[in-house]
Amino acid sequence: MLSLGLLIITLLVLGWYYLKHQYSYWERRGFPYDKDAGIPFGCLASVWRMERGMGMAIYDVYMKSKERFLGTYLLYRPAVLVRDAELARRVLTQDFASFHDRGVYVEEEKNPLSASIFSLRGQSWRSMRHKLSPCFTSGKLKSMYSTSEDIGNKMVAHLQKELPEQGAKEIDLKEVTQTYAIDIIASVIFGLDVNSFEQPDNKFKKVVSLIRRNNRFAALIGMMIFLIPAIAKFMFRMGLRNPVAVALLAIVKDTIEYREKHGIVRKDMLQLLMQLRNKGSIDDDENKNCNIQTSEDGEIKSISLETITAQAFIFYVAGQETTGSTTAFTLYELAQYPEHLKRLQAEVDETLKQNDGKITYDALNKMEFLELCLQESLRKYPGLPMLNRECTEDYTIPDTNHVIKKGTPVVISLHGIHRDPEYFPDPDKYDPYRFAEETKNYNPIAYMPFGEGPRICIAQRMGRVNVKLAIVKILQNFNIEVMSKRELEFEISGIVLTPKNGVKVRLSKRVLN
Repeated sequence: MLSLGLLIITLLVLGWYYLKHQYSYWERRGFPYDKDAGIPFGCLASVWRMERGMGMAIYDVYMKSKERFLGTYLLYRPAVLVRDAELARRVLTQDFASFHDRGVYVEEEKNPLSASIFSLRGQSWRSMRHKLSPCFTSGKLKSMYSTSEDIGNKMVAHLQKELPEQGAKEIDLKEVTQTYAIDIIASVIFGLDVNSFEQPDNKFKKVVSLIRRNNRFAALIGMMIFLIPAIAKFMFRMGLRNPVAVALLAIVKDTIEYREKHGIVRKDMLQLLMQLRNKGSIDDDENKNCNIQTSEDGEIKSISLETITAQAFIFYVAGQETTGSTTAFTLYELAQYPEHLKRLQAEVDETLKQNDGKITYDALNKMEFLELCLQESLRKYPGLPMLNRECTEDYTIPDTNHVIKKGTPVVISLHGIHRDPEYFPDPDKYDPYRFAEETKNYNPIAYMPFGEGPRICIAQRMGRVNVKLAIVKILQNFNIEVMSKRELEFEISGIVLTPKNGVKVRLSKRVLN
């Protein structure tokens, strides 16, 4: 019994010394480092305490330092936070060869549901990006526009029912615009005809509730997937499942089976993914492992049902949240700046007048002040508040002797850079004019709302179009009541900037002449 006790004490002491050694990694290398990142969570202690989301915890580290780059710890793992905008852009673009992977959990063979374009590495990512790019050409977006417009009209009809004939009512714009985004994704990505405004309990919209789990276990899993992929790999091999991906797999399988049975062909992303899929019918054995098939040089030859779902999963999760939030954030800010609201309202009315009361795809993209407002919203509220990469070969930081070793995570606080007065004067102010040519007042190197370089968001143009259309539809049909200036609070779960308690704005019906 005594020997067992001594063994336990010895193991604890050795474990403690290991952690102390691990947490002195940057100090031993003479790196500038975050002195507040301590055992056992590093700079993410506030995430574990459920005080901050992961992106905002990284933002807190950014705000405490003035260094160009900073060593920190993501749980026990040494990582580099890049604070300098020029260096960040270099990591994402010019020196992409040294940082071409995100470093998040992915296991193509054992867990193909993890093999999304966001997570894939190396040649598998390059090949998937090449395969998916035709889904997001200008021609494809233009052909999708009528679908988005139809869903925008359903959103307007919903608000018309919600608002009184006289006077204003407070509306959670985040809920409304997220529903709009979900239905667009359901149609143009999955080929489903749903109306979540009239049928809010449909199975496609209900998947959102699985994403919004707000507890310590969900926060821990998120940290593992993004920051400690080796542990995430172990947990998934032990039986952990992604409930959102599993739910979407059932939807994708049913949709593909229905199309194949009835010979239905649609011009959407799912149809393209079906063309890439393994030939033959869908196997009824859910446990059969059917994976990405690659040639000797890593090129994707065909993809499985699970890998189709992995792509659909990332577009669902990222698209519905960022499109809905960006639309709501823009209208929320306009409600606090009546001079901007007035100018955008005038631009909407003039565009409608010039186009017989319609907002066409081309007309939408010619609205200059709307574009400035969107740019400022994406500056103040980037879809992802942090970008992450993994160093894929030893990298000497320019103009220094410091080396980032292969395998080291690298994080960029986009929220921090976009709110840094060094790059964006008066950063808390919502100022669309900072992006106008005649009044430009920002450092373009620091503006990266969708990331930069080869791994820039593949669906950014689709997202921009749908956000603009939703804003125009609301301004065309409703008045926004001006309110006092205030800042939003964000949820503590997940990576993206999710507004806490929604985005509340008072709307009233507009009397159209």
